Amino acid sequence: MSWLDSAQDNLLARYLDLAATRQALITSNIANVDTPGYRTRDIDFHGELQRALQSDGEATTEPIVREVQGLIARPDGNNVSIDRESMLLAEVQLQFSAAEQLLKSDFKTLSMAINEGSSSS
Repeated sequence: MSWLDSAQDNLLARYLDLAATRQALITSNIANVDTPGYRTRDIDFHGELQRALQSDGEATTEPIVREVQGLIARPDGNNVSIDRESMLLAEVQLQFSAAEQLLKSDFKTLSMAINEGSSSS
């Protein structure tokens, strides 16, 4: 098994994919704040991550996108809350940044191992 094929790295890649998907949904929600009848959409980030854990990080299916229930709709039928979406956007950006740092650390460790291995030959 190569370094890039490890279950941990597959899970980290899935985590980044889910964060990017969620960010796209959130920005779409924000972009449609004035669209009559538009309903807020999202994924269950933790549920999708749990699914990835159960499948050893393999991305077997696309995340399930659902309409968010329990939000207050305006008279035009739109239920996008800019406050909610802004908070979620900040959260997902932090999640992505944390995962990105882990990935950078993994590559730095790999690079160090390669460079030290070649200098000792």
